[in-house]
Amino acid sequence: MNIIPYDKNWPKIFQSEKNYIIKNISEKIIEVQHIGSTAIPNLDSKPIIDIVVLVSSIKNASEYIKQFEKLGYQYQQKRSSVERYFFTKNNPPTFHLSLAQPNKYSFWKRQRLFRDYLISHPDIAKRYEKLKKSLIKKYPDGRQDYCDGKNDFINNVLKLADTNTN
Repeated sequence: MNIIPYDKNWPKIFQSEKNYIIKNISEKIIEVQHIGSTAIPNLDSKPIIDIVVLVSSIKNASEYIKQFEKLGYQYQQKRSSVERYFFTKNNPPTFHLSLAQPNKYSFWKRQRLFRDYLISHPDIAKRYEKLKKSLIKKYPDGRQDYCDGKNDFINNVLKLADTNTN
């Protein structure tokens, strides 16, 4: 997996996929947002569009899994948690989708806080980009060790972001 220069088409690709999701599962969706590095202008990233779909409840998870599978997503049980159901689309993945619900744990809030803070603080975003590039050299598969290597940085940004919103 490589980190590539920011692609100005990423927001358009997200918008197209968002429209596709809403068209096919609209009655159950509260909101769909672009999260992750591809949502941050001018930030080099792995070319995977991260999407979070907010629904009122994920009690009927099996029904959502079926619906997203019909749209070409594959449910990733091992990468899911109590706060989100995780899906990928295509191989290699071009989309990561997280299904979450409001006021249940903090996945939804954390994702938006992190994204919005980096958008409003380009200097911090560039530090994040530098970290990601060094980690991808060390862990070229871009999986768990790569993700774990970002945790301290992300947690520090979330503390800053949360302080600024209170």
